[in-house]
Amino acid sequence: MKPLHTVGLDVGKSVFQVHGVDIESQPVLRRKLSRSQMFEFFENTPPCLVGIESTSGANHIARSLIGMGHTVRLMPASYVKAYVKTHKNDANDAEAICEAVQRPNMRFVPTKNVQQQAVLSLHRVRKLLIGQRVALSNSLRGILVEFGIVVPKRAIGISEAFQLIEDESCEMIPPIGRTALRLLGEQYKTTGRRIERCTKQIESWHKKSPDSRRLGTVPGVGALAASALVATVGDAQQFRSGREMAAWLGLVPLQKSSGGRQVLGRISKRGDSYLRGLLYMGAMSVLRGGDHSKHYVVRWAAGLAKRKSYRLASVALANKLARIAWAVLAKGENFREPTHQMSLRTAPVARQKLLDPTKKRQ
Repeated sequence: MKPLHTVGLDVGKSVFQVHGVDIESQPVLRRKLSRSQMFEFFENTPPCLVGIESTSGANHIARSLIGMGHTVRLMPASYVKAYVKTHKNDANDAEAICEAVQRPNMRFVPTKNVQQQAVLSLHRVRKLLIGQRVALSNSLRGILVEFGIVVPKRAIGISEAFQLIEDESCEMIPPIGRTALRLLGEQYKTTGRRIERCTKQIESWHKKSPDSRRLGTVPGVGALAASALVATVGDAQQFRSGREMAAWLGLVPLQKSSGGRQVLGRISKRGDSYLRGLLYMGAMSVLRGGDHSKHYVVRWAAGLAKRKSYRLASVALANKLARIAWAVLAKGENFREPTHQMSLRTAPVARQKLLDPTKKRQ
C-alpha cells in the first residue's frame, strides 16, 4: 500500500470510518474501525493530514491525533456536505471529508483545548438549567390556573405563587395539589441555586483569564459574554477583521444579491446562537441603562434607537461590540475610547457602514 498523505475520518461514538489517499489523491484505504482500533491505527501510521468534521467529541480526537504527530484540520459539517457525491453513509462521508480537507479555500475550525471546553461546559450546563427553571415556572403557574389562581409572570409572580402554596388557609388549593406544587417549588429553588453556582464558577474563571478581563472593559460585555467569547473564539487572529468575526457570529445582513443588484435582508443568524444572544442582551442592557454619555458607541446606538426601532439599534450595537471584541482580543489591549469619536449627526452613515458588509470604508 502506498503511504498515506491525507485521511478523512468520519467520527462516531463507537464506529469510525477512515478514507485515505496518497500524494496523488488516489484512494488507497477504506476501513471501518472501532474507537480503540482507530487510535491504534493512527499510532502506527506515519504523520499525515487528517480531516475531521467539527462535531461532538471531535476536539478530543483532534488533540489526541496531534499528540501522535499528525496534522489535524476540523471543518464545519455544512461545508463538507457539498463534497458528498452520492447517498449519505459513513464511507461516503469519510471520502467527502478527505476531499474537503484538501481544498485550498476551505475554512477550518481551530481545535479547542481542555480549558476552553471546560468553561464552555459550564455555559452549556447553565443554559440547560435556565431552560429547566423556565419549564418549572410554567408548570407551576399552569397548575395554579387549574385551581383558578392566576399569578403574574417573572420572579414577582413566582414569589406570589410560593406564598400561596405555603398558605394553609388558602382553600382554593386542595391538599394533594399543594403537595404537587411544593415538589415543583423545591425543584425550582434547587435549580436556581445550581444556576448561581455555575455563574460564580464562570465569574471566577473570568477574573483569572487576562483575555476575558480585557473583554470585560468593553461596554455591554460582562463576565458571561467575555468568558464565552474567549473560550469559543480562542485565537482572534483566525479572523482577518472584526467584520469577519461579526459575520461568523451571524450579526451581518443576509445577502440575496444577483445580477449586480445588491439585496440586504435581516441578519444571517449563522454561527453560535448562544454567543450572539449574549452580545444582543449586553447591547440591550446598556441601552436600557439610561446613562448613554459614558461611551461613544453607546451614544451612537442610543441616537440610532431614537430614529429606528429599539431592536434594530440593539442588533447594530451587538454587531459593533463583536467588532470591538475582536480588536481587543487581536491586539491584546483593553478597550479605550478612540481619538476621533463618532457624532450623532454621522450616525446614519456609520450605521450603513456597520450593517452593510460590502461597503468599503472611505
